[in-house]
Amino acid sequence: MLEKVKGFNGDRVIEEFEALTKEAERVQRETLQRILEENGAAEYLQNLGLGGKTDPDSFKACVPLVTHKDLEPYIQRIADGDALPILTGRPIKSISLSSGTTQGKPKLVPFNEELEQSTMGIYRTSFAFRNRAHPIGNGKALQFIYSSKQFRTKGGLLATTATTNVYLSQSYRNTMKDIQSQCCSPEEVIFSLDYNQSLYCHLLCGLICSEEVQFVFSTFAHSIVHAFRTFEQVWEDLCCDIREGVLSSRITIPSIRSAVSRLLRPNPQLADTIYSKCVSLSSWYGLIPELWPNAKYVYGIMTGSMEPYLSKLRHYAANLPLMSADYGSSEGWIGANIDPEEPPESATFTVLPNIGYFEFIPLKERGHEQKVENCASIIRHREPEPIGLTEVNVGEEYEVIITTFAGLYRYRLGDVVKIAGFHNSTPKLQFVHRRNLILTVNIDKNTEKDLQLAVEEASKLLAVEKVEVLDFTSHVDMSTDPGHYVIFWELSSNAREEVLSNCCDCLDRAFIDAGYVGSRKVRAIGPLELRIVNSGTFHKILEHYVSLGAALNQFKTPRCVGLSNCSVLQILNSSVLKSIFSNAYC
Repeated sequence: MLEKVKGFNGDRVIEEFEALTKEAERVQRETLQRILEENGAAEYLQNLGLGGKTDPDSFKACVPLVTHKDLEPYIQRIADGDALPILTGRPIKSISLSSGTTQGKPKLVPFNEELEQSTMGIYRTSFAFRNRAHPIGNGKALQFIYSSKQFRTKGGLLATTATTNVYLSQSYRNTMKDIQSQCCSPEEVIFSLDYNQSLYCHLLCGLICSEEVQFVFSTFAHSIVHAFRTFEQVWEDLCCDIREGVLSSRITIPSIRSAVSRLLRPNPQLADTIYSKCVSLSSWYGLIPELWPNAKYVYGIMTGSMEPYLSKLRHYAANLPLMSADYGSSEGWIGANIDPEEPPESATFTVLPNIGYFEFIPLKERGHEQKVENCASIIRHREPEPIGLTEVNVGEEYEVIITTFAGLYRYRLGDVVKIAGFHNSTPKLQFVHRRNLILTVNIDKNTEKDLQLAVEEASKLLAVEKVEVLDFTSHVDMSTDPGHYVIFWELSSNAREEVLSNCCDCLDRAFIDAGYVGSRKVRAIGPLELRIVNSGTFHKILEHYVSLGAALNQFKTPRCVGLSNCSVLQILNSSVLKSIFSNAYC
């Protein structure tokens, strides 16, 4: 039985979820009808000639598939203060900013109350299943969550990241209280714009509440790893703060100092306990369960571009379960993880059929894609027609199309998913990769996942040297003839030239796409280049995105850096320590 929490009944949430997923097709029709009825007066829909029709066939016949670029003029008008119903029937009150790591700059996305409520629905659903598997007691969560910059658009709308829009809402506070997920840190820490000071205080507050912490969370696995790498550097200062009951002078923002100081009392016994535990750890293995003994699991998005951080996260977590959080984006939510005991690499996300209308473009026939110029350009030919939520086939891959209550209609999310199975009549999705994050020079096509597997294979050669790849990205260099792949690595320490040369050859051979192998053999693609960058390079990239308005916990390292992302490319190229070219295929 689920542990009963005041204001939250997990059994009831699961019952409602089961009822929805048993009749997914009907729920999808009703959801589309509601979206179109609520937004029927919107200029965008009016111009498409729906004429009040709300059935799926009429909707698909009248409304085209779109990307963000197609909707950008409409969203900009909303941001600029146009009072007409442009994309939605009711006014949009705020704008969400995407992280910007894919295209190099944030996208503007409408955010409204319906999107806020679907977020709370996802949180409650996944918690119900999570708490059934690993019940938590009364306590708190060590959450590494951060606000981002907030500003007003020309039209007076609040613009900030999607996560910050959520954190600002009262429904978020109520939901976190209901599902026993209240943060150890006061709001002043969360809403600070200095993420270094916020991170230090999150760690400090987590240690003060060490016996109360029930789980560890951040939006992305990267943020959790970043937090504990920082802990390795500042743990003695944290012990000093706790011992003396005085906050470090590194915290200079008055509101944070005041809020955190209220929690601090001189506690030499706790400081000594933390100190002795830290010095007894071997290379910080098992740090999380050692310092937070009542934590039941570590939780956050761990799929896709987050998978490379799992090895380090497991090092910190030891035997503590890692649970992947739910599947969504700045544009909207899609599915909940209802199988929390599955390892993150096998995580699936069950689509909630009442939070949006979903379609899927089949990708089993690759012939309709023609690759052009670089990793950001794909022209599609003879593309198959999208199919409905309940029409997908197990084992096949699809591009996700969403229609939301926030004014996105038949919107190409850009994600490729694989159908892992069904829960009742709704599909369980496995995230595969972002469709536009593709390395290509000639007839080759290597995805983000292919890159990740290549890096994993090559990094095994570093294990003998006791060196690890801290982070990585890639670039297609077309300034040479022929063009070639460039892989950037930041390492934990120096490695011998011979080992790096072997790693470079291994990377080259690890890309097993037939188009790549064939092109390498006939020299239509040049030798792969491995560039080793200075320590702290990827931290500079993180700081660059934070300066643009991204929240730390929403940051994702871009895995394929195109020419359009010139600022990041400049950071990488100016930080190169050494460059090695592959001797494979010679």
